[in-house]
Amino acid sequence: MGDRLLERRVGRRSVIKAGAGGAFAANLAFFGNLATMPNRPVLAAGPPTNRQFDIGQVAHPVQTINGVQVQFGVTFQLFAPARLNRTPSRADQTTLTNALNTIEAVYPFSPSGVMIFTAFGLPYFNRLPQNIVQANMPRLLSNNNRFALEEAVPAPTDVVPGNGITKANFNVPVRIENNDVVFSLRSDSTDIITDVMNWLQGSNRLNGQARTSPAFNGLFSFQTTRLQFTQPGMPRLIASHVGPPYLDQINGNSPMWMGFTDQQTNASGPPQIVTFQGNGSARLTNATASSYFADGTIMHLAHDILDLGAFYSRDDDETFQERVQYMFRSNQLGTTHGLPSEGNADQFGNGGGPHTLNNVFQGTDAAMRGARASGGTFQPGNQTLDATFLGANRIGHEAALQRSSRAADGTPIHIRIDGPGFSSLDVPGGAMREKLEFAVFVPTAEFFRVMRVNAAALDLQNQFLGGDEEDNGLERFITATRRQNFLVPPRSHRAFPLRELFA
Repeated sequence: MGDRLLERRVGRRSVIKAGAGGAFAANLAFFGNLATMPNRPVLAAGPPTNRQFDIGQVAHPVQTINGVQVQFGVTFQLFAPARLNRTPSRADQTTLTNALNTIEAVYPFSPSGVMIFTAFGLPYFNRLPQNIVQANMPRLLSNNNRFALEEAVPAPTDVVPGNGITKANFNVPVRIENNDVVFSLRSDSTDIITDVMNWLQGSNRLNGQARTSPAFNGLFSFQTTRLQFTQPGMPRLIASHVGPPYLDQINGNSPMWMGFTDQQTNASGPPQIVTFQGNGSARLTNATASSYFADGTIMHLAHDILDLGAFYSRDDDETFQERVQYMFRSNQLGTTHGLPSEGNADQFGNGGGPHTLNNVFQGTDAAMRGARASGGTFQPGNQTLDATFLGANRIGHEAALQRSSRAADGTPIHIRIDGPGFSSLDVPGGAMREKLEFAVFVPTAEFFRVMRVNAAALDLQNQFLGGDEEDNGLERFITATRRQNFLVPPRSHRAFPLRELFA
């Protein structure tokens, strides 16, 4: 691909120091020093789509790895949540509009520059006249009394007092955040992200030139930022600087901490399907092409701590064959024994097997049939979803997710934009730990809630696994500490939506 490895490196001691104070600047510098600078093809210039979240045409092109089509997005994405100190005025709306336009005039809307979008939470909409909000907010087709934007709720396997869920190593209760807005900045350069954030907060310099920062006059109180990175091999590279005991088990080519590629093109839907107006495959709200929020979507944002010590445990014999079942499934048709791959002779070193595997869709009942495993051991002559690897009752994460994540024609009704993180945020004791900065675009908050319940699969776990979590996907390896839902408005209304509709 012609990538150029940046020569600067940061030592382990400076990484650890960055975990406490000054995490924003220090973490961006650290990751920027370790990343490669992609040599992307020159793409035809054109205006961004009105779907503010849609950057598919300017991201890395589709490529094939191990026979699977994948597409890696922009290297870095910074989520910068903020609370408002007052209800925005019409003047504030104009100021934000001008600020966003200025950023795009100074930096190209591309991975080599910066792509910035805005999303707004319920606290923002609760500040506005409710008659205007209710007249314009898309409503569920399944229940006209409910809106597309509803607040996030804890998932079934989140730590919540009284729900009986306890995590082995990161037993941190989930927090439903109350941010008014979140800015998302995507770029291949952490220097550019830092420059833009500094300018928005009053540096009066942008791209090396004196340029007056927007006069927000104390409007925003920025909260803790979260940085994600998406680049093949980067998790292993970061691990090499901090030395976890499972370093040699992280696949050196994987873009994700858990060793598998998570960017298969067939695992995300087309941009139109996640908008409020939907497409021919799925339409979940009453929005039409002429609606105020027609090209908008819902973004669920979560911060997850990953228990990689347990996921890669040699003591518990977490082989590649075990991990591939947790991630995908145990009853994949067209395989020898039901596994997407049986891995290498060495089941631990360098991930123990291939990092890019096809994420197949075998119907909404595939997870249930793998959980009940009534067909016994999966064999070449026994190609049935009711048979699994070694005949065990197993639930794979991807199979469980697919219980409700697709339209009737099999098209995914979501677009994931999540990626690895590495920070001390919410970690007991304040150590730097591996994270998943989870973000997904969906047509409604209710759609995501149901999808997350089905992915947790506690109903299948209790019915077929005797309540044992050890054979149920990834749930025991992930601790969600923060969640919130946001509405991503169309580009035409990206600066304080609805504000222009009242005095």
